[in-house]
Amino acid sequence: MKLLTTIAMILLFIGGLNWGLMGLFDIDLVALLFGSGTMLSKVVYILVGLSALVSLPKIKESCDF
Repeated sequence: MKLLTTIAMILLFIGGLNWGLMGLFDIDLVALLFGSGTMLSKVVYILVGLSALVSLPKIKESCDF
């Protein structure tokens, strides 16, 4: 479970970095690395979204909701 959480946190970092670059400089890092609209970039976006769902209980636990 610790490995899954670690991978999810890394993917969340990548997603946050990508959104930050999009907002500041209009640069889509995932599309730049893997191609715009390619299957690989879609997989990365899906994995980032799934990592947010996987991390939700951990975030909830640390924020005392």
